[in-house]
Amino acid sequence: MTRLIVAAGGGGDAVAAAMLDVALYGDEDQAVILTYAWDRLLVDPVPGPRGPSDFTGLEPLTASVWSVPAEARPIAPAGSILPRLAAELPHTFALIDPRHGAEGITRQVEELVSHLEPTSIDLLDVGGDILARGDEPTLKSPLADALTLAACCQVNASVRLLVAGPSLDGELPLDEVRSLLGPLVHTFTSRDTEPVSTVLEWHPSEATGMLAATARGIRGVCEVRDAGLPIALTEEGPTVHEVDMDEALSRNQLARAILSTATLDEVETHSREVCGYSEIDYERNKAAWLKEQPAMKLDPYTVLSQLDEFENEARSRGVTHTTFRHITEVLNLSGSQRDDLRQLLIASRPERYAAPLWRIPAEVSDPR
Repeated sequence: MTRLIVAAGGGGDAVAAAMLDVALYGDEDQAVILTYAWDRLLVDPVPGPRGPSDFTGLEPLTASVWSVPAEARPIAPAGSILPRLAAELPHTFALIDPRHGAEGITRQVEELVSHLEPTSIDLLDVGGDILARGDEPTLKSPLADALTLAACCQVNASVRLLVAGPSLDGELPLDEVRSLLGPLVHTFTSRDTEPVSTVLEWHPSEATGMLAATARGIRGVCEVRDAGLPIALTEEGPTVHEVDMDEALSRNQLARAILSTATLDEVETHSREVCGYSEIDYERNKAAWLKEQPAMKLDPYTVLSQLDEFENEARSRGVTHTTFRHITEVLNLSGSQRDDLRQLLIASRPERYAAPLWRIPAEVSDPR
């Protein structure tokens, strides 16, 4: 009994896929999760997604699909969380290779279907940006999701499209995503997060972190990203809905434009035409900017003082929670310092750790 889940945007979608697989089917037979190796710059300083040639130690599954075992390693300077995911979770993580466009990913999925003969095939997106038209002003990262949607729509097999955590990615307004959702498939509970609890301690995905937080009953407003985007943590946060695949493709202009692409460069060109930008360009620009920034020292006294200032300002905006990624960027620290920062904050103010988020108290108190 094998199941195949395609993590639409990679990263946190792969963690959510593992959580959903266990929640729906138990932990006796784990799914194969096909996912990008495309991490934020705080993990991988090289812009864009990684391909098989960026790793050592991959294992072949089919002619064009490689699995990422715990022993695999990204080739410096590239980074990837996939080997660590493989070490901590029992699922098989297979690598999406976007270098050959939608046609290449379609071929990968069809090879896996032929090889695995899965009992089900799901395309999972956390947040719902896979449902974007492409011209929304709040949309930031449509490329990966549009690419997997375009590929899976062409697979000669039945694929179910699922959206978890409506609007938790901050890409589309909740009312808009809600209007596009189909039947409720599952509502995550605190128990459902247990299989990935250790992963949530270190994984940088903000959307999947908030998905798990809402499953654990956390409610409020969470500030995320470098720009400080507010995300509502509501009862709808832990839900998973089915969405009609044909309707999603009809709506997603970028996915339709890239159906016959054979290279990632083509996909980027269409993204610039449809959306006005490519997020890989954004990553290129940000990576160049980060290289010019001086290294900041992680001084506990300075960090806690700056945190007090940030929390006071965030509190005035009605913010109740934030992510460690956001705190890292607010304090102008590097991605490599994120784990050390997290450990410092939890050790200093453990009562504010609302795993995997950081709680901003409603009233000011002297932490010392």
